[in-house]
Amino acid sequence: MGTHMSSDPRALFEARSVAVVGASARAGSPGAQMLRQLSGGGFDGQIFPVNPRYEEIGGARCYASIQDIGSRVDLAILGVPNDALLEQLERVRDASIPAAVIFASGYEATPVQPSLIERLTAVAREAGIAVCGGNCMGFVDFDRKLRALAFEERFDIEPGPIAWISHSGSAFTALLHNDRGLGFNLAVSAGQEFTTTVGDYISYAVGRSSTRVVALFLEAVRDPDGFVAALADAAERDIPVVALKVGRDPTARSLITAHSGALAGEDAVFDALFEKHGVMRVDTLNEMADLLELLSSDRRPSRGGLAAIHDSGGERAHLVDVAADVGVPFGSLSEATVARLEDILEAGLPAVNPLDAWGTGRDYEKIFLECSRVLLGNDDTGAFAFVVDLAGEDLEAGYIQVAEQLFRESAVPFAVLSNLSSAMDPDAVARLRGSGVPVLEDTLYGLRAFRRLFELRDHRALPPPPDRRAPADIRSAWIERLTSGSPISEADGLRLLADYGLTVARAEEVSSLDDALDRAGELGYPVALKMTAAEHKSDVGGVSLGIGNEDALLRAYRAMSGRFGPHLVVQEMAPPGLEVALGVVRDDQFGPVTIVAAGGLDVEVMGDRRLGIPPLDMHRARRMIDALRIRPLLDGTRGRPAVDVDALAGALVDVGTLAVDLADHLDALDVNPVIVHPHGCMAVDALVIPRQASR
Repeated sequence: MGTHMSSDPRALFEARSVAVVGASARAGSPGAQMLRQLSGGGFDGQIFPVNPRYEEIGGARCYASIQDIGSRVDLAILGVPNDALLEQLERVRDASIPAAVIFASGYEATPVQPSLIERLTAVAREAGIAVCGGNCMGFVDFDRKLRALAFEERFDIEPGPIAWISHSGSAFTALLHNDRGLGFNLAVSAGQEFTTTVGDYISYAVGRSSTRVVALFLEAVRDPDGFVAALADAAERDIPVVALKVGRDPTARSLITAHSGALAGEDAVFDALFEKHGVMRVDTLNEMADLLELLSSDRRPSRGGLAAIHDSGGERAHLVDVAADVGVPFGSLSEATVARLEDILEAGLPAVNPLDAWGTGRDYEKIFLECSRVLLGNDDTGAFAFVVDLAGEDLEAGYIQVAEQLFRESAVPFAVLSNLSSAMDPDAVARLRGSGVPVLEDTLYGLRAFRRLFELRDHRALPPPPDRRAPADIRSAWIERLTSGSPISEADGLRLLADYGLTVARAEEVSSLDDALDRAGELGYPVALKMTAAEHKSDVGGVSLGIGNEDALLRAYRAMSGRFGPHLVVQEMAPPGLEVALGVVRDDQFGPVTIVAAGGLDVEVMGDRRLGIPPLDMHRARRMIDALRIRPLLDGTRGRPAVDVDALAGALVDVGTLAVDLADHLDALDVNPVIVHPHGCMAVDALVIPRQASR
């Protein structure tokens, strides 16, 4: 991974004296907004306006430059254009100010080398200045009432448990302007991260006692080591991290590069990284908001699945459909729970989960309260959804009272879930949220929020993967082989896999017909004959399978050697089964990544793959396999027997061990196909690409 190049953000957030460079008396200007945000937000430290055009602003002395202040300054807010940035940052350095906020982009109309951004970064890093930005909106520390902003932000945002860190300035503002009561202790618009990175902000945030959840809007990761360390720290402290990572599409990745100057890596690697550290990835800001609201109540499921109560049979069916698509488990009901529900429900309503408790409407408040209490007391209820539309009818007042009482009485994650946000009565919603009751505004996103809670619970319950390593002599032998500079043949690749515990189809390189006949006799018919080149052999007629005797081998050898030369490979045939691909790739930012995919000729076309960050254990390997679209085929279809999924998972674990052991010396490993059959799995082909930098 990359070198950790960042700075301590405490200098930014713990500042007690602030110089506002570019301060202005002109109402509505960025210079006036910077001052207004500081003073209006309740900051009780010293504020020093800096602008040579003024002698005073609002009755306070205005200084011509930072050097004229004559008192200790902890933070400089640089509200100046690009052409003045370098001079002002150098003044910050010369005044020994430890932190700065840079709003401007750092881009020049006429690019020069080194670029302005590179020069600014060099000044800040050499001086050890913690910089928020450039090209950012600034930050708000709600705990300390410090607002380093150049634009209008609401003053009525309630403090809360969310640390919000965003590359997007617009997303930064949008979430702060939410109308659903999401509260923040820290909000940072990270921008281009000249010195202080998203990883630094996360590490700082999870160390604060007021942080209960971290929310991220990510375009790219500039400091991979620091970012990974911060995610691990958050997991260690059991602080959930929610991430909206943009750049799935190649066009989006190119736009990110143009917007932020950062490279956006392979998106599937981020999925693997987030999976490893229990980060909850969302697709939209609305989905993030629902999840953040549920997490903000600081409740976690201990066991079981979701229980839900409804006043509509149709909407219950809708919820069940969406839950099946999303993967939300429903808690099973005990016999005692069913019996108690049957005693409460009106005739014709089955005692099931999810529960439709609306009958005639008579005594509905009592029925919903008592049924919900029964569901909440059920042993397999891990979370609870009170599913009503809050459409403003008179009966909603009864629902509100019931929901408030149930929330107070319960300890599991609890939310009112509405199916249509545009139909929700604002007063009803405001009252519920004022009572601390989360209100989820969409069926899909609400159910995804519950699923994320269950996934987080299950992830936190996993033991760390064991630190499995191959014996030292095997590791050292293969490191020497990979760094030798000589080509790695397919037979070498299979030997590498065998040394790491995989079952491989025995293969022998031959250089003549007699040699081929001898090797086939030793391996036993039937055999395969293959070209030695690393390209897709089947595409060019470079493989002949199921050769059953010497005459067939003679014909195959003559035909293939005439096209590809006498050096070929004779290999034992694998048992019939399903073709899967395993592999390793080295990500430029995050190091080795393991792959399991649908195998065979169409592996690239299918695009059916899952990535994982090694090391792996059986549980994590099974999760990767279970996420493949071909997963049902492994259980057998149309008369074909089920194959040995545990053997495949074990092979994937072994490939992960190999990836960790040889990480510094391996760029890629492609094992395709691996034949998974009812009694195990066998690697048939292996392509090994040593890392160029290690030679």
